Amino acid sequence: MASFPDFVNENEIGKAKFIGELIPPVAPFDQKSGRETWTVAFAPDGSYFAWSQGHRIVRLVPWKKCLASFSVRKEDRSSGAGPRRLSRQNSEGSLLPGEPREHTIDCGDIVWGLAFGSSVPEKQSRCVNIEWHRFKFGQDQLLLATGLNNGRIKIWDVYTGKLLLNLMDHTDIVRDLTFAPDGSLVLVSASRDKTLRVWDLKDDGNMVKVLRGHQNWVYCSAFSPDSSVLCSVGAGKAVFLWDMDKYTLIRKLEGHHNDVVSCEFSPDGALLATASYDTRVIVWDPHTATVLLELGHLFPPPSPIFAGGANDRWVRSVAFCHDGQHIASVTDDRLVRFWSIDEKSPQAIGPLTNGLCCAFSTDGSVLAAGSRDGSVHFWTSPRSIASLQHLCRLTLRRVMHTQQVYTLPIPFSMQDYLAYKAL
Repeated sequence: MASFPDFVNENEIGKAKFIGELIPPVAPFDQKSGRETWTVAFAPDGSYFAWSQGHRIVRLVPWKKCLASFSVRKEDRSSGAGPRRLSRQNSEGSLLPGEPREHTIDCGDIVWGLAFGSSVPEKQSRCVNIEWHRFKFGQDQLLLATGLNNGRIKIWDVYTGKLLLNLMDHTDIVRDLTFAPDGSLVLVSASRDKTLRVWDLKDDGNMVKVLRGHQNWVYCSAFSPDSSVLCSVGAGKAVFLWDMDKYTLIRKLEGHHNDVVSCEFSPDGALLATASYDTRVIVWDPHTATVLLELGHLFPPPSPIFAGGANDRWVRSVAFCHDGQHIASVTDDRLVRFWSIDEKSPQAIGPLTNGLCCAFSTDGSVLAAGSRDGSVHFWTSPRSIASLQHLCRLTLRRVMHTQQVYTLPIPFSMQDYLAYKAL
């Protein structure tokens, strides 16, 4: 069994450029259990990076400051200085007024899910009978939601590090959190209690709806860019698509042979990537429920029976770059892979032991990946100049579904390109 197909020479695959890491401090008698970085997240405006560094602690770091520290450490290494570890204390000395501050948040329990949310004041709450609010979320409001081991969700003010809301309704671990990208501050939580719950933070955290349908744990959920569709994935090969206007199930996507643990839409909403323990990332057309691309991590491809068990190539996480051209995956074979949607073999790879999660920075230039020891590793993303064709496709697919594309009076080859059938 190999990590790459026969036609690919591993030595010829590009090596991803490693730029730095964040290492949590090691406390005396530090237990291995509970140290995991289950989630990493970037703020929508690119101002902050957050990661669960284990043992109840979430670290909020100004992203520009974090990048600058990587360049300094690179100079230190070239001069022979040893690596520097981050302390648990806030390093706020010599900050200018209004400059983002670093925060260390003790969430009170193991943190599994993280999500940033920002508000748009003119976006109305989904609850119609509201006359009074405990919180008035302003235009510059930035929130961090944390999903905990005890089933609670805590909402924090990113700028002050203060606790705002404590949401209690799940009966098991809150595995994942995601905010609607439209600024409505609608939050969806995915839990091991087999449900997804929809919360309206503009209504002081009112729970709007419970989405039921999963027969096993729910691992992850993701909104489409227009916030109209939610994808949820979980144990038992489950990939569900939900209508978030009606809160109804649209369809199930069938094709994986093992638990599905991660999902994300492309920036135009035309593609959906799902990662599974069956050693594959599948890229779907969510509008037609068809498989457009399979990214394998074990060759020859395992049989469904073998893929459905322990195969040492479990794909732990998948992320879509904001250029719409690249995908990253984290796998148990100690590699992080960067893929182009135009190729079936990795464009670049990087070493990563015990990786659990990954996310691209807001501008798509950096990939962050968390691991079991509480550390986060960073690589620069493969960069390429997007063709005018691809940019036009991105723009068009933001407003047109696949079915609408095939009604356009253009040649079939152009229709297939716009529908990503050429992958």
